Amino acid sequence: MGIDLSLIWAVIIIFGIMMYVVMDGFDLGVGILFPFVQDTSDRDVMMNTVAPIWDGNETWLVLGGAGLFAAFPLAYSVVLSALYLPIIFMLMGLIFRGVAFEFRFKASKQRQHIWDKAFIGGSLAATFFQGVVLGAFISGLPVEGRAYAGGAFDWLTPFSLFCGLALIVAYALLGCTWLMMRTAGELQRRMHDIGIPLVWAVLAVTGIVSLWTPLTHPDIAERWFSMPNLLYFMPVPVLVLLCAFGLLRSIQRYANYTPFLLTLALIFLGYSGLGISLWPNIIPPSVTIWEAAAPPQSQGFTLVGALLILPLILMYTAWSYYVFRGKVSAEDGYH
Repeated sequence: MGIDLSLIWAVIIIFGIMMYVVMDGFDLGVGILFPFVQDTSDRDVMMNTVAPIWDGNETWLVLGGAGLFAAFPLAYSVVLSALYLPIIFMLMGLIFRGVAFEFRFKASKQRQHIWDKAFIGGSLAATFFQGVVLGAFISGLPVEGRAYAGGAFDWLTPFSLFCGLALIVAYALLGCTWLMMRTAGELQRRMHDIGIPLVWAVLAVTGIVSLWTPLTHPDIAERWFSMPNLLYFMPVPVLVLLCAFGLLRSIQRYANYTPFLLTLALIFLGYSGLGISLWPNIIPPSVTIWEAAAPPQSQGFTLVGALLILPLILMYTAWSYYVFRGKVSAEDGYH
């Protein structure tokens, strides 16, 4: 029995995207929360919690895209063709946010508000269009003759737009609980006050997406309610409610680390639900990872490089988080 290279590559890409959602999610969430904090000193602290790590977090997005190109070229060509515009808008948001991040610390106090607005706008745009891409991907991409058969604006649907709004709420909660963990004093108390309504908002958008998805996508409904998928899927909503209950309790107790860990659990559960809904299709609704795969020789050759680089990425990521651990105060600076 040979090694299933397509399965290995699928696991690598799924892992890379999950790492990106978790790690870039909370620093995008920090930008989304900026309008709720007006004090300049507190905004400095918020940015300094992610200053040493934000650009490294985006390594995982590059890994996911490069892995898709190397291992599943059909999926890469179809997804990029179908979602070219929202992906470009997402990248523009990330670029603009990165520029705003650097320029804000160099600008005078009189002009700093300009880059604050740019940071907010870039974070919102990047997050919103990530959600739009996700919603359009769930809805399915028509393929004929190994090419995208839809239009340039097929992604522009009420479902995909709502997914964009839902991801903004989810990243805001992730950023909020990150700041609970990394800040102290009045700013931390402010995050605890914001956190409780954000948990309820996340539950609301999760419930709406969970109902909307099977009602408008019969193929996904069939997957959810057929055996054995139903057995795999049934624990997910129960675990979501348990995590949400624990999250609310931990925020009310003004806990430091537990809210962030439980929010990560919520994100993971949502991601696992998505996986159950789509697996093994890499181009919904019908193209599997094996049908979209590159030749085994290509997958094997690129896998060698991936297996060498992945431990290095994990090591420098872990080291950077270890070095810059702990609370951040107003005295800490970014250079």
